[in-house]
Amino acid sequence: MTAAPRPERRSPDEAATEHPEITYIGCARCGTLIAGLDGRYACSGCGWVNEWTEGHRPLPEARQRRSADATSADTA
Repeated sequence: MTAAPRPERRSPDEAATEHPEITYIGCARCGTLIAGLDGRYACSGCGWVNEWTEGHRPLPEARQRRSADATSADTA
């Protein structure tokens, strides 16, 4: 018996450079067809939201602010 191949994982930097994919699903609560980004959904009809970990790829990480932005924020 051989192990099933694992899905390809990308680093957060690689994932952040790609455009998000619009995906569609029927709401798990009310059945309304809803669109989401990369497998993350929120239904405007009933308020159902899927778990963020169910997305198709990792969320991008917060980026460090540029030093010029930090300096101007400190003086404001």
